[in-house]
Amino acid sequence: MTDGWDESAQAWIASQGDEGDFGRRYVLDGPMTARVAALGTPLRALDVGCGEGRFCRILQGLGVATVGVDPTVALIERARALDPGGDYRVGRAEALDVADGEFDLVVSYLSLIDIPDIRAAIPEMARVLKPGGTLLIANSTSFNTAGLGEGLGKSYDVSGRFRYAIDAYLEERAYWTAWKGIRIINHHRPLETYMSLLLGAGLTLTWFAEPAPTGGNPATVDRYRRAPWFHVMAWRKG
Repeated sequence: MTDGWDESAQAWIASQGDEGDFGRRYVLDGPMTARVAALGTPLRALDVGCGEGRFCRILQGLGVATVGVDPTVALIERARALDPGGDYRVGRAEALDVADGEFDLVVSYLSLIDIPDIRAAIPEMARVLKPGGTLLIANSTSFNTAGLGEGLGKSYDVSGRFRYAIDAYLEERAYWTAWKGIRIINHHRPLETYMSLLLGAGLTLTWFAEPAPTGGNPATVDRYRRAPWFHVMAWRKG
């Protein structure tokens, strides 16, 4: 069964544009780049699930040497077109074709929810880190992915006030989500699943945040403040 990414690649490229969507531009880019800058340079980074290469290009602007990996051929082709000198490879997070300890930094920027076999992927990300290296993760919160229907559920209380709703939080599952011509499979997992796998890979949590929006349309800002849409984590190897 297809996960929808091949069919949705062009719509994804159009939706991101040059600056990324609201969540990336106004919520996640700031804390992600600040954390990378705090690590100092030089750094060699692997972006797992790099898509069209947007965050690789941002990292390069910070002086970081990057390799981007993604399973969707059309997205890798777009990344190469936008960054002809960059290193972009077709590959899967579950079986990274790179050597042990090759990178100072591994990035998963909203890619964990797209990965079917997370129990293989997280140990792979840890494997390719150097001792003392950092795994930097931006992920949709499990409150988000446990929503009724697709993404954050919608409900109304007895007074008619709009509420977000979640259901079956402890049950891991795949679900279809669709917006702006994109239709892909995402994966809900409770936070315990991610934390247990990261700890089991021998990593140490050094930073955690649930960032709020820093700009953008006020109505969208209000929606993103109603519930924690994302969290950001830094994990150190060794």
